[in-house]
Amino acid sequence: MIRMLVHLLVDAIVLLVASRAMSTVYVKSFSTAVWVAILIGIFSFLIGWLLSLLLNIATLGLFFFTGLGFVIRIIVNAIIIEIVDKLHRGFETKGFTPSLILAVLIALVSWIVDLIMFS
Repeated sequence: MIRMLVHLLVDAIVLLVASRAMSTVYVKSFSTAVWVAILIGIFSFLIGWLLSLLLNIATLGLFFFTGLGFVIRIIVNAIIIEIVDKLHRGFETKGFTPSLILAVLIALVSWIVDLIMFS
C-alpha cells in the first residue's frame, strides 16, 4: 500500500515537473497531476496487459524474446497516457512523442525510487 502511494505521488510530481519543462505537456495543477496519475494507474491495471499482448503479437514477440520487453511496456504506458489525455480536461499532451517522453520519465524516476526506497 505504501509503495503504491509513493509511486502515485512520484508519478504526479513527474507529470507536474514535465509540464513545466515541456511546452507540449499541460497539467493544470498538482491535484490534476494526482488524478492523472490515478487514471494512468487504473488504465494500466485494466488494459495494460491487453495492449502489451497485442503489441507483442504485432511485433511477433521481437522485444519480448530479446529481453527488451520494457520497450513494449513504455509504449503501452505512452498509449495509456494518450487515452488519459483524451479523458481529462486539465491534462494535455500535444502528440504521441510527448506521451512517450512522459512514459520514459515516469519509468526512470519510478525505477530510481524503487532502488532507493524499496531495495
